[in-house]
This record gives sequence, C-alpha cells and structure tokens, in this order.
Amino acid sequence: MVVRLRLSRLGCKNRPFFRVMATDSRSPRDGKHIEVLGYFNPLPGQDGGKRMGLKFDRIKYWLSVGAQASDPVQRLLFRSGLLPPPPMVAMGRKGGERDTRPVDPMTGRFVDAEKKTPVIIDNQPKEEDNAQDKSP
Repeated sequence: MVVRLRLSRLGCKNRPFFRVMATDSRSPRDGKHIEVLGYFNPLPGQDGGKRMGLKFDRIKYWLSVGAQASDPVQRLLFRSGLLPPPPMVAMGRKGGERDTRPVDPMTGRFVDAEKKTPVIIDNQPKEEDNAQDKSP
C-alpha cells in the first residue's frame, strides 16, 4: 500500500475548499482516507490572503515513513517551509531543446551546480557590438 499526501475537494460549486489527506494511492480523490492533515482554502479571505492550516508533526511523520506528496501538496509544503523547492526545468524556446540546468524557484535564474548560487545570463548584445555593426 503506497500512501500519498493529497488534496480532497470539499465546498460547493465555484467555492472550493481542500483538505490535505493521507490516503491510499488506489482510493478515489474524495474517497476513503487514513488521516486528515490540514486544510487549504484557495479563495482569498477579507484580508486578501489564502488560508492554510497544516499539522506539521503528522506531515513530517508521514513523509518519514515513505508517504509521497502529490504535486499540489508539494507546492503547499514548500510555501509553508516544510519541503525544499521542487526541481524546475527551464525551457528554451517553444518546441526547442529543453535546458536541464536547475532553476532557483525564488528568482527564476539558473543555479550553478557546484556553488549553489544563481547565475545571471545576459542574452542581449552589448551596445559596443551594435555600434561597430552600424558603422561602415
């Protein structure tokens, strides 16, 4: 039995509300669950923020015994500071080759593998090159 941490949808039409659940991977989205681990309300409240409540100790327990978080739950856990950022792959051009260098999720820049620092890549030609091309 593979345990997954995933969202179960509650609420009415056009007013979603989600619970973070530990469930068997074979059970349906809103079906049988093992444990309720928190909630997530994607609609902004009166203060303009999205509401989220998680039981950190229980989530850490399920992750330690091998439970796998779904992609939306992984993003929620990253926002709350429980998990490291998910690996991102940058895409060069539409239909082109994919760039497999890791990208820093906070800045959107490429991360140098050895130094773990963002690398700034300047793709625009320098003004000096443009001046030389225009002069006869």
